[in-house]
Amino acid sequence: MRALLQRVSRAEVRVDGEVTGSIGRGLAILVGVGPGDDESVGAALAAKIAALRIFADSDGLTNLSIADVGGSALVVSQFTLYADTRKGRRPSFVRAGGPELGERLYEDFCRALGAAGIAVERGRFGAHMEVELVNDGPFTIWLDSDELGLASRTGL
Repeated sequence: MRALLQRVSRAEVRVDGEVTGSIGRGLAILVGVGPGDDESVGAALAAKIAALRIFADSDGLTNLSIADVGGSALVVSQFTLYADTRKGRRPSFVRAGGPELGERLYEDFCRALGAAGIAVERGRFGAHMEVELVNDGPFTIWLDSDELGLASRTGL
C-alpha cells in the first residue's frame, strides 16, 4: 500500500457536487493498494499513520500525533499512486491492485484508522472526486508499505 499524507487545516471531498467527507484539522490521506497487499498491510500502515508525530506542540516542534491533537482523517482512494511512468508518455497502472481488492483494503484501512481512535471521513471508492484542502505547512509525507518493512506478497 501507498499513502500520501498532507497535514491540513481543513479538507473535503465531493462527488457530483455532494460533499461525501469533510474535516477540520487533521490529515488528508490518499491511499493506493498494490496487488499483493492484504489486511495486515493496511492495519500496520494505519497504525503507523496514527502514531506519526507530525503536529506541532506548544513550542512549535512536531511532537504530536493526529490523536494527540484531536485531528480527523479524510481518506480518499487513489490507485494512481501506483502509476508507472518509466516508458512513454502515458502512465501504466498495472502495478495497482484491482478494483475489488482495492475497495476491500481501502475500507479495511479506514476501519483500522478508526479503531486507532481517529475520526475518519471518506471519499467514494471508484468515483470521480474533487478533493479540496488547505495544506498546513505545507507538510506532506509519502509512505510506502515496502519501505516500512510491510512488503506486499508480490514484492513489487
